[in-house]
Amino acid sequence: MANLSDTQSLILSRASRRSGNLALPLPDGLHGAAARTVIGKMIARGWLEEVEANLRRGEPLWRETGDGHGTTLIATVAGLEAIGIEPVVASAVAGVREAKAEPDAQLPTARAGTKQAQIIALLQRPEGATVAEIVEATGWQAHTVRGAISGTMKKRLGLAIEVEKVVGRGSVYRMALAVG
Repeated sequence: MANLSDTQSLILSRASRRSGNLALPLPDGLHGAAARTVIGKMIARGWLEEVEANLRRGEPLWRETGDGHGTTLIATVAGLEAIGIEPVVASAVAGVREAKAEPDAQLPTARAGTKQAQIIALLQRPEGATVAEIVEATGWQAHTVRGAISGTMKKRLGLAIEVEKVVGRGSVYRMALAVG
């Protein structure tokens, strides 16, 4: 884990639970020059990124650009990894910005080595994974695996998961990650 201040850790952990990994609003009491200093260091380290704010979705503004637009701050994959979110999960969670999500929805995070992280890794393989393969990897029952895919992966994390019938394998699940 990276050497983070308490404030930086708080900003990144909150961002990891917000739709689109939004880093705003900042913690209470952090504003003005102090906020610009902390955020500037986090951007320089690659933990946060300044992107155009989607005002239609009500994303909070970090700064106005002067042309009727503004920017907001999002946690990057490197930022999520800095607080201990496994790289596979970090890239999946970071890809949620591209998904259709409500601006105030809270995103859960997964710790490294969890069964959720194992499932995401299996779904990211080019060949995908069947329920039987996930059952073998996790030790869960088939109905629990199907519930995790439809409930946790699709609904809570907003991941795009495709299902395809493959002769000889049955239903194969694959995750389509956002490129970027």
